Amino acid sequence: MKALSSAERAGSPLRERARGKGDLLFLFSVLALAAYGTLCVYSASYYNAETLYGDGFFFFRKQLFGFAVGAVCMIAVSFLDYRKLKKSGLPALIVSLVLLALVFVPGLGKSNYGATRWIGFGSFTVQPSEIAKYGYVLFAAGYCAKNPARMRTFRGILPLLGDGLAVCLLIMLEPNMSVTMCVGALMIGMIFLGGASKKSLAAVCVPVLFAVPALIAAEPYRLDRLSAFLNPWASPQEEGYQLIQSLYALGNGNWFGTGLFRSRQKYRFLPFSESDFILSVIGEETGFFGVLALFLVIGFVVWRGFRIAGRCEDLYGYLLVAGITLSFAVQSALNALVVSGSIPPTGLPLPLISAGNTSLIVTMTGMGLVYGVSRHNERKKFIR
Repeated sequence: MKALSSAERAGSPLRERARGKGDLLFLFSVLALAAYGTLCVYSASYYNAETLYGDGFFFFRKQLFGFAVGAVCMIAVSFLDYRKLKKSGLPALIVSLVLLALVFVPGLGKSNYGATRWIGFGSFTVQPSEIAKYGYVLFAAGYCAKNPARMRTFRGILPLLGDGLAVCLLIMLEPNMSVTMCVGALMIGMIFLGGASKKSLAAVCVPVLFAVPALIAAEPYRLDRLSAFLNPWASPQEEGYQLIQSLYALGNGNWFGTGLFRSRQKYRFLPFSESDFILSVIGEETGFFGVLALFLVIGFVVWRGFRIAGRCEDLYGYLLVAGITLSFAVQSALNALVVSGSIPPTGLPLPLISAGNTSLIVTMTGMGLVYGVSRHNERKKFIR
């Protein structure tokens, strides 16, 4: 039997270090964002919840529950050996596609504001598109890592392209163009990160660029939204209403804001103030510098995520972390662009901040995987 070293006899400090604490700054930043989002949901939703449900804490209580579940999931998955997920990519993608298809099953699909984006039983609902983003990342990371050489040919990227377009098509049929754009950007990002050639990327990107205006023109309501984006004051009581109210909120916030809990636009002037347009309320209450501070933290999370990806010693871990981080970054950027009137308005939550348990729990779980990869790589470093 091998003799114990002096370090092992002294209580195994090297073994303790070998467990690895991981990127704690990343972990704490994600938890801080989610906790701050819960507070913001309370501020943005209290009046609406009191008016609609007779309970001012209705949305806050749901968000607090989602935060607790998300935190548990985040910590739990961080202890998993991420390499064991390599074979779960195809099952995850299949489950994602099935869930997206179930949205259209009568009795299971739940509609709201002309869109069918949820499945549920009674008061319990799930938004499959939030799950599908990470299901696609798991599939793409496993596919690319299994045989990296095939990603250099256009034929090799076809499975990623075809499955990504299948996810986009089902989400578009809900309809939900904003999440479709997120998944489309994520698909192109994973193909790029997987090592596709410039010609292959061009062959994918050019048709996508032409498809976006075609999809907008295909639906009259999207043309109305585009018109409202170009000149919202042309229809201030209809399509332009939401963007105008968002700009009023941001303008009222000025540099330092009106103060926490003191937004005016949340009093049923601004639709979806606790979800898709919560950033407008944050801007009104905390001002330009408050929004700047929020996005500095978001940017810090994105930077640390890509930093963790860059330090991975295996391709699968690199692609998994980069894909999850990219999904978070793209959705955060799109939400900010919508709220500020930089792109046509469309429904899209701000991850970790907006109300919505599916988005919150799934995003925190994904961030738990990222943190777990950082722990695993740090443990390998110490073992050496």
